Amino acid sequence: QVQVVESGGGLVQAGGSLRLSCAASGRTFTSYAMGWFRQAPGKEREFVAAITESGGKIYYADSVKGRFTISRDNAKNTVYLQMNSLKFEDTAIYYCAARSDYSNYVRILARDYNYWGQGTQVTVSS
Repeated sequence: QVQVVESGGGLVQAGGSLRLSCAASGRTFTSYAMGWFRQAPGKEREFVAAITESGGKIYYADSVKGRFTISRDNAKNTVYLQMNSLKFEDTAIYYCAARSDYSNYVRILARDYNYWGQGTQVTVSS
């Protein structure tokens, strides 16, 4: 069983930055593909960014490309989401997800992930 815990959310003005962290338990973090998703009020959960087990492949939603950066530190069992140039429409609960994986495929569908965190709120004021 893997536990995933997000942190780093908060309130920020438009144009500002935040860095989200996602700590995953377990000794096999290097075998987990990781992803970030978000859900705004009244909307469905949507893909934000994903990174493969090795960190060698990364994929972003078009809406965040060029502004967000996903990375992982396997020594710390942690994945990060650096969010720059935040917009009001980035306001959402951000979820971290993990999937035990050895395929080195980038996973962008929520249904592909086995473990989810509780989410962290990001609010961008306009």
